[in-house]
Amino acid sequence: MYKKYVDSLIENKELPGAVLHVSRKKQTLCHQAFGSFIGTDEQEYPITKNTLFDIASLTKVMATLPASLLLLGKGELDFEKQVQYYLPAFKHAEVKVADLLSHRSGLPPDLPYVARGGQRDVMAVIYQTELQQTPGKMVAYSDLGMILLGKILEKITDIPLDVFTREHIFTPWGVHNTGFNLPENLKALSASTEKVGGRFVQGEVHDEKAFHLGGVSGSAGLFSTAEDVARFATHFLYPEEQDVIPPELMRLATSHKQSNRGLGFEVWNGEGDPLSCGGSWPIGSFGHTGFTGTSVWVEPQKELVVVFLTNAVHYGRSTNIRTIRKTLHTMIYSSI
Repeated sequence: MYKKYVDSLIENKELPGAVLHVSRKKQTLCHQAFGSFIGTDEQEYPITKNTLFDIASLTKVMATLPASLLLLGKGELDFEKQVQYYLPAFKHAEVKVADLLSHRSGLPPDLPYVARGGQRDVMAVIYQTELQQTPGKMVAYSDLGMILLGKILEKITDIPLDVFTREHIFTPWGVHNTGFNLPENLKALSASTEKVGGRFVQGEVHDEKAFHLGGVSGSAGLFSTAEDVARFATHFLYPEEQDVIPPELMRLATSHKQSNRGLGFEVWNGEGDPLSCGGSWPIGSFGHTGFTGTSVWVEPQKELVVVFLTNAVHYGRSTNIRTIRKTLHTMIYSSI
């Protein structure tokens, strides 16, 4: 039923294409590719199971979160320290590292728009950005906090975030088709996102801030496959079966803290509007979404992992992806 739904979305040009990966108790129930996309060369290419997607804000939970937990476990990162301790140029002394991961920093969600071709020192602007609310009080999703956290990780390790996550997270976790700044030979294997300046963006990060930061940021920039995202999520479903990060810290990240948030992840608490997994998923379900159209959702009770990767912005930024996600995930859950 849900496969027909994805087919109908493509036929109606609500999405160009997608890859859906559904697994339960480590058994793959569905791994299917749908549709196609137009490349930078204006040719049409089919989406396959191995197509790479710009996963946008899934970067926050696939790269920045596990790297933070790893350094926390080693005692090299202190969540209770002020951001200023690591980044003295940041102007707000009251913001703690923990506030960045829980989206309680008080920072605005984004910076004023600057096109890809524009020039901007992203970090200099973030360091001077005014807070919109008192830190540590309210949850307000912010790219800026996760960008700061990415820079803190680089400061501690003295290693670029892309190199550190590849060597210390992705490789040991068996997530081998995930990384920042695709090499030239892999760009053609990635689903193009949006048309900018007369050509589709393909193999380069869609997010302007990450683009201005050289393709690597704590907020966006990762490319991955549906199978890799599912493998990543499975480690958070069974944290004791890996030895990279202390399992208790991984469970902490997927435990509800405030306003349907854990650390990095969204965590359904049963209050407020249903999250993008839809209203039928039970309390304790956790996941994340990305602006390009990507999402990962985990339901611990049924040991269910659903990854949906699509380049919804291919047709422009006014997409119906929020409704699509809820409908699709509700269909999938009812079929289990």
